[in-house]
Amino acid sequence: MQLRLPLAGAAAATLLQLAACQTSKPTAAATTALTGSAAAPAGSGPAIETLGTYQVPASEFGYVYKKNNGTAPDYGTRQSVTDYLTLYTNFRLKVLDAEKRGLDTTQAFHRELDGYRQQLAQPYLTEKGVTDQLVREAYSRMGQEVNASHILIRVAPDASPTDTAAAYQKIMTLRQRVTGGGEDFGAVAGSTSEDPSAKENGGKLGYFTSMQMVYPFETVAYLTPVGQVSPPIRTRFGYHIIKVNDRRAAQGEIKVAHLMVRVTPQAPKADSTTAHKKINELYGRLRKGESWNKLVAQFSEDAGSAANGGELPPFGTGRMIPAFEEVAFKLQKPGDLSAPVQTPYGWHIIKLLEKQPVPSFATLEPTLKSKVAKDSRSELNRTAFLKRVRQEDQFVENPTGKTVAFAQADTALVKGRFKFNPATLTAASGAKPSKNAAKNAAKTGGDKQPLFTIKGKPYLVSDFLTYAQQNQRPRPTAQPAFAMQQLYDQYVDQSLTEFEKNSLDTKYEDYRMLVKEYRDGILLFQLMDEKVWTKAIEDTAGLRKFFVANQANYQFGQRARGTVISAATPRLLARAQRELATRRYPVAGRAGTVLVHFRPGTVALGSANGTAVLNDLAKRMDQDTALTATVAGHIKRGESPALARQRATAAVDYLTKTGKIERNRLTVARAATATADGDTRLTVYSSATGVLEASLNAQNPLAVQIQQRTFQKGDNKVMDDYLTRPAGTYTVQRDGRHYAVIVQQALPAGPKALGDARGQATSDYQNYLEKQWIEQLRQQYPVQVNEVQVNKLVTK
Repeated sequence: MQLRLPLAGAAAATLLQLAACQTSKPTAAATTALTGSAAAPAGSGPAIETLGTYQVPASEFGYVYKKNNGTAPDYGTRQSVTDYLTLYTNFRLKVLDAEKRGLDTTQAFHRELDGYRQQLAQPYLTEKGVTDQLVREAYSRMGQEVNASHILIRVAPDASPTDTAAAYQKIMTLRQRVTGGGEDFGAVAGSTSEDPSAKENGGKLGYFTSMQMVYPFETVAYLTPVGQVSPPIRTRFGYHIIKVNDRRAAQGEIKVAHLMVRVTPQAPKADSTTAHKKINELYGRLRKGESWNKLVAQFSEDAGSAANGGELPPFGTGRMIPAFEEVAFKLQKPGDLSAPVQTPYGWHIIKLLEKQPVPSFATLEPTLKSKVAKDSRSELNRTAFLKRVRQEDQFVENPTGKTVAFAQADTALVKGRFKFNPATLTAASGAKPSKNAAKNAAKTGGDKQPLFTIKGKPYLVSDFLTYAQQNQRPRPTAQPAFAMQQLYDQYVDQSLTEFEKNSLDTKYEDYRMLVKEYRDGILLFQLMDEKVWTKAIEDTAGLRKFFVANQANYQFGQRARGTVISAATPRLLARAQRELATRRYPVAGRAGTVLVHFRPGTVALGSANGTAVLNDLAKRMDQDTALTATVAGHIKRGESPALARQRATAAVDYLTKTGKIERNRLTVARAATATADGDTRLTVYSSATGVLEASLNAQNPLAVQIQQRTFQKGDNKVMDDYLTRPAGTYTVQRDGRHYAVIVQQALPAGPKALGDARGQATSDYQNYLEKQWIEQLRQQYPVQVNEVQVNKLVTK
């Protein structure tokens, strides 16, 4: 039977899963696996169980059980109910322990819970019917893409009537020029539009579909026939006129596979060059007909898709890196390959698998709902929501109070310098108000005067004027009454929203229970961290004792220490084996040869090409301990042969003393020779197999691959067949490649050291600690189950 525990949003995980974590801690939100509260609410009915003296309401457990198991095949069976009650009981015991320690009284706890309350409230502060309608509309538009141009005249969303009228007149004049006047739309856009890009693109926006433009703009663009210019439309940017140039069916989604060679934009030039050569070689082999799946399995560096032929999930416009997406959508027929394309992740060859129409509404609905909530469409939703709560929450405006408040509007308000002086509303402040203000205050009750009420709760004039002072901004062209009206509208909307938000606990059971889930999850996180997660990591003595006691659970399977060489041809394989045996591989290119200049006839280093190059080499050798060097002394003709060896020794001394390089990593060549320039030559070698690979792959980036390590079953499919073989070298051909398997030592199955199994052992130790903790809590809070209430939940 599979138990389902309550989830608090997509980020939550079951407590069972959390307890099985390894060496990392989950987020606090993820601990909201089970619900409960500090005390059973008054009048909550019979208890399903008693934990010590604490009674768990049957109604609360029944709600949680149904919510999280209602669709399970075994829902309502005795086994399902009792198993879930066991998990729920363990959770409630931990919450009781956390409350006993006072973890629910800290500022940090309340701050975090308030943050989650804000998030959880959002779905309840919307109008579901409006959202559903907007989602349906958005989906219907996704079947088409519109190509349009526009002209913009900017005007602020809260501009004064005078400024709004001026902007409207200007956009109407421009519309007349491109409709009745016969002027070219692009030319007019380039010279008059207040969209900065219009000067370059003539107002062209290219193709777009639903959810990619602000909602009013999108709506008019979809309603305007091809070739025509729309009436002016206002958005938060200002007034637009839109010319629709074309319409086409939406591209939908495509499914592709890719072969990837990783390289980042910050990679060294040599790595970038190697990656480019490798992808080109692979592309050439694919063009010649080699198996896509075989090459992807062998060479693709996207581990997540390589085992599945490079296949990626379907995607539509805007879902992938633009460079990748543009090339992918240009592929026409399933099986078509792209030329190598570069993205910030590396190089890709893309293979088209299938083209798909726009996904079904059911598939896209969750995504569209999320987008609608963040889109400019949300303004329609908010308007409908505020209209509803005005009625439900009995919003009543007080005209007298509003008159008093608006009488305070003056030129300071439009300058953004308004200061609310309570003396103008009440004579009780001790200030000396004007005769008119004092008279008005006496008549209206001053700061006691309500501006409006919500379910009988008064919102005072003085509170609004304080809000106006705090939220004002300069509106140079507006009249004082207009500025005050805008602040009033904002204050009303904010007050209605806050009132509704504060009423959610009593209005919606789902919300109340969800907040409790988060409340208990946050509360429990700190205690779980202390008792289980961090303790298992930091209690090294306890972990070691547990590991020793359970050694049988931590065993190696059959292993082998060795090397696997994969080569394109038998000749390359033989060369790789031969050179690998030297364990010392020349570093290619300029990095592999260092020329050190000495002053003529001396062992003194030349300043320009002496100390500087040795310092650079010393730094490289210090950072890479696999590097060694051979030093060959050279002299100019006519100089003493002994001088050559002295110079080689001087170079070695410099590196060992100044660079602190171990002397056994530096070798002086036996013979010295005379050259034209007399520079001493240092040849750099490496014991890293990657250097040997680079040398062997100079002509063909796919020629040779070398793996050298201790192999377990599954690490390498070729080595898997030789894990139990005696030490030796074995050759085999598979899938068109030639392999040499060098087994240095077969390692039999046996016990792991703690260092080899620390992750799994820590996870197991966490489970052990949690089990002990629960046993202690069950002793501290004896559990008594009310079987009568349990039986009521057993329906089959």
